[in-house]
Amino acid sequence: MKERFWQTKSLLEMNDQEWEALCDGCGLCCYRKILDGYGKHERIYFTRIACNQLDLTSGKCCNYPRRFELEEDCTKLTKQNLPDFSWLPKTCAYRLLYENKPLFDWHPLISRDPNSVKLAGIPIQNGIHEADVIEWFDHVIEDL
Repeated sequence: MKERFWQTKSLLEMNDQEWEALCDGCGLCCYRKILDGYGKHERIYFTRIACNQLDLTSGKCCNYPRRFELEEDCTKLTKQNLPDFSWLPKTCAYRLLYENKPLFDWHPLISRDPNSVKLAGIPIQNGIHEADVIEWFDHVIEDL
């Protein structure tokens, strides 16, 4: 990959390797959301409930190549559907670049440290797998 490719290429111009490299590995997108209401009254509640495939320690999917067959509601983020993912965390590289904002200094592409995301305190603390949850509203957290 070219050095700082995200500063010279648009999201649409990126190849698959560059697109995948944008993910900082925080795992925030793999935590469940509760959608309440409809239309202008719609609200998204973020939770500390993780997809059952998410490794709560590493923030990585345990079954990334098979995630869509294992989790029927797992959604693939693509260049074409990125505008539909307005719920992505404010720290997400895909969202930041889509909004013409710079990546944070702790992003592994900038820091060159795969642990910088954890060191910056970005991942959700005390995550729980959805298989272990009875009442989802007990696990609502503040906006990401």
